[in-house]
Amino acid sequence: TDAMHTYQFASTERLDIAYLEWNLQGERSAILLHGWPDSPACWKAVAPALADAGYRVLAPALRGFAPTRFREAATPRSGQLSALGRDLLDFIHALGLTRPALIGHDWGARAAANACGLQADVASHLVLLSVGYGTNTADQPLALRQARAYWYHWYMATPRGEQAVRDEREAFARMMWDTWAPAGWYDPADFDEAARAFQGEDWPEVVLHSYRHRWGFAEGDPAYAEDEARLHPTPVLNVPTLVLHGGADTCNHADTSVGREAFFLGAYERQVLDGVGHFPARERPQRVAEAILRFCQK
Repeated sequence: TDAMHTYQFASTERLDIAYLEWNLQGERSAILLHGWPDSPACWKAVAPALADAGYRVLAPALRGFAPTRFREAATPRSGQLSALGRDLLDFIHALGLTRPALIGHDWGARAAANACGLQADVASHLVLLSVGYGTNTADQPLALRQARAYWYHWYMATPRGEQAVRDEREAFARMMWDTWAPAGWYDPADFDEAARAFQGEDWPEVVLHSYRHRWGFAEGDPAYAEDEARLHPTPVLNVPTLVLHGGADTCNHADTSVGREAFFLGAYERQVLDGVGHFPARERPQRVAEAILRFCQK
């Protein structure tokens, strides 16, 4: 069935989380978490391969991304990374899933890793795309080349950047797609599909808060103070972990995921995908699906 246009909802304490689903009867489950600026549609060529291999596959829209919505107007529109991890734990609990494989790209990778940091036994496997673990903190080492790549982080800390996110969200997001991977990598219709997730009323608030909070320019939501404390310093994880990083990623350069082995007690692998930019699941979906399936069979 075509799951791409049929969102279901799981209700948690704070959110009605929209998600796409494939193979409801699958014996094992896998949760695919999109990044920024993207949507669950980024998995549309990966999810069927996992479903064909017997997985029940779920791809939720992160907080701030339509059609996921906050349940209460009074809830702070936080984008802090601990909140993304907690949202994922709440989603797993709401659906009664048992030790799913967690596969995340970009923001979704941070959410998946943080969920594992907050609850050690939550996942069977962890797959991180385009993100090095242990890079959530404001005091992380940052090469000048990487600081240049993060221009949009610093821009969003200014009033001018805030205005761009609010008034030109599609143009702002399209600039990332146009500059984070080798030219010509995407079909414009795929961007338009993803951009529907940016139309939610809370998208600007969540995005701005996420980038400001991670560099210490904004306070966190007190509701996540305990989770923040558990995630700093960066926890060592015991879940088997695979990192897939594009060698041509000009957002998070591939060297930002080098040398992270000490954070992992279980099996740990890292693969650099030559010629691939920041969006491996869209650029090389079959290669990504094959790598996930091979690793998660262990």
